[in-house]
Amino acid sequence: MDDTIKKIAESFECSYTLFEKGSSPELVEQAYKAAYENGKEKGVYPAVICLDEYAVEWLEEVVSKEYDREEIITGCGNNGRDILKERLEEYTEEFEEQEWEDFIGEETEGEVLHEFSGYISFDDGMLEADTLLLEIPVKNPWEIIGYLPMGGWNECPGPEEMIAVCKYWYEKYKAVPAVFTHDVMEFYAPFGLNNMDSIEAAKEHYAFCPDRIDQGTRTYKVSELAAGLAESDVWYFWWD
Repeated sequence: MDDTIKKIAESFECSYTLFEKGSSPELVEQAYKAAYENGKEKGVYPAVICLDEYAVEWLEEVVSKEYDREEIITGCGNNGRDILKERLEEYTEEFEEQEWEDFIGEETEGEVLHEFSGYISFDDGMLEADTLLLEIPVKNPWEIIGYLPMGGWNECPGPEEMIAVCKYWYEKYKAVPAVFTHDVMEFYAPFGLNNMDSIEAAKEHYAFCPDRIDQGTRTYKVSELAAGLAESDVWYFWWD
């Protein structure tokens, strides 16, 4: 472990495990899920960070600026649903009625996700970079954002919006923020959609990250994403 990564890891003031670049991603997935189950008794929630060069730059900035974790956590509002509603309206405000119906679509098949992929190299299927598994001492899973204040660029929600959405999604779906890179965020949703409507969930995902449909589906339809979400326990978001 080089000095920079060690400094970043220790700045979180919690237990951590480092998986070296080139290791099997299955090891990270297994360790995350074990930490998730064990954390229920210890009062911690796990989070995984892929430490590519851009993520290291981001985390160095987080460390150097000494973000006030408690300020982000205590400032979390109960407005996650409203944030998503406003974002959806913004992205679709120019749709005519037929355009909206076409955007929803009638697809019955979509990509089903059961494994994290944000830290996997497209070249060899192994870890793209050194990867940290943190066991963060937070009471609630959305408070992870206080430690990892991601967002605030392009279409990615800022940390204040991000934490509110994470709170809303945990309360609605029991989904927790799990994997972070410099431009990817994945949630672990062990209860799937928790008996909630898949189309409504897919609309929320689009509001959170338009590229989830615009660049992450074959048909560019809400219904395609919804069909996949109905069977998935991992949610994937990537911001260009």
